[in-house]
Amino acid sequence: MNDEAIVKQAEEIVDSLTIEPEKEMVEESTFVDVSNIKPLCVDDLVSVLGQTIKKDEINKLLTFLTELSAYTGDSQLNISFNAPSSTGKSFIPTEVAKLFPQEDIIEVGYCSPTAFFHDYGVFDEKRKGYVVDLSRKIIIFLDQPHDLLLQHLRPILSHDKKEIHLKITDKSQKAGLRTKNILLIGYPVVVFCTAGLRIDEQEATRFLLLSPEINQEKIRQAVLEKIKKEVNPDAYRLALINNPERKLLIDRIRAIRQEKIQNVRIPAENLVISKFMERVKMLKPRHQRDISRVINLVKIFALLNLWFRDREEQGIVANETDINDAFAVWDQIAESQELNLPPYVFNFFYDVITPAYNKKNSELTDGEKTGLTRQEISQEHYRVYGRFIPDWQLRQQIIPMLETAGLIYSEADKLDKRKILIYPTVPLTISSPQNYSELDGGVTENIKEEETHMEQMELND
Repeated sequence: MNDEAIVKQAEEIVDSLTIEPEKEMVEESTFVDVSNIKPLCVDDLVSVLGQTIKKDEINKLLTFLTELSAYTGDSQLNISFNAPSSTGKSFIPTEVAKLFPQEDIIEVGYCSPTAFFHDYGVFDEKRKGYVVDLSRKIIIFLDQPHDLLLQHLRPILSHDKKEIHLKITDKSQKAGLRTKNILLIGYPVVVFCTAGLRIDEQEATRFLLLSPEINQEKIRQAVLEKIKKEVNPDAYRLALINNPERKLLIDRIRAIRQEKIQNVRIPAENLVISKFMERVKMLKPRHQRDISRVINLVKIFALLNLWFRDREEQGIVANETDINDAFAVWDQIAESQELNLPPYVFNFFYDVITPAYNKKNSELTDGEKTGLTRQEISQEHYRVYGRFIPDWQLRQQIIPMLETAGLIYSEADKLDKRKILIYPTVPLTISSPQNYSELDGGVTENIKEEETHMEQMELND
């Protein structure tokens, strides 16, 4: 090859090297046009999400807000979906995630503790360890992750520190067991879905516990939507892509992401205090985390409409509307969260145990109350829902969780000590089922009688 050919080849190589950075620069400098963005209320947001997720209003709203919280400075939320198989636990978070930039989404089917850090970690020569940057990431575990992995992530989930040093052991063929240094950076959003109803208390307090609705109307609409999607998938996908409301929501998310808001200030401190305290009868240690979640919801609602909020350098100012919206959402899940119960288990108490107990004791004439056997609970479950519940799930998961929450207690039968009877606590500590009930999916509020009873007891004392 002569000199002229070598020079020409070198020029071609240089040209090829400069093309790619130019492309990347164009992509990075492409900003979303926000001129068409308008204020978005909760009802409109739920309507857009309802194009693919039928019913489950509170679940899809909270899932969206949680995933959006990835773009806050330090107000990220975490969700745990706990419910039996085939109820749509993973569908909601993965469907909502389709609206977000896919480079921010990490979906994991199953992952061992060490594999997670190896896959997402980058070795840093200076620090002699792997750096795992989880800032602005949305991690969705499609099945419950390994217990040890959750333990490693606890400090991140509870926002103890923005940089966490971990030491893990790794086995190699040559060196055997070796210690590896891991540096976790940032606060991700974590969503995990599991058919196991029991969850360690240390994880439960770090997550919002949700369960998909499984009432008849929700199932009917989901079946019809599934048929619509499967019979003509191309037309279904094209309709979603061209839907103007969905496109605006996707652009809105990208625009929020590019704003890089770090701080959200809430000036109405007294309003937050009064609204929270009027909902709490007796303060508990976990309320310290509950109020943090409510405040985070306020900030996320402000982030959703950041262009219509007052600005402060790299931050915005939340208003009274954001506070009211946050408490309205929290009111729909507060009872089960306070008891550390997935809503499915919470409503099992009202749909099955309470009616069966009342019916059994209404037929007695001697006035002495008697409890329920597991067989009677299973029979009532089948009568109410039309399907059987596995005995192991009732015995190992549901009953122990309800006992821990203080909704039921167990005693040996006086006539047959081998038989264990289950009684609801009296007076009942919680007043009404939430909107995850299999029966109708509605929210009912009937706390006046309980409040009157408590006030009368205080007067008597």
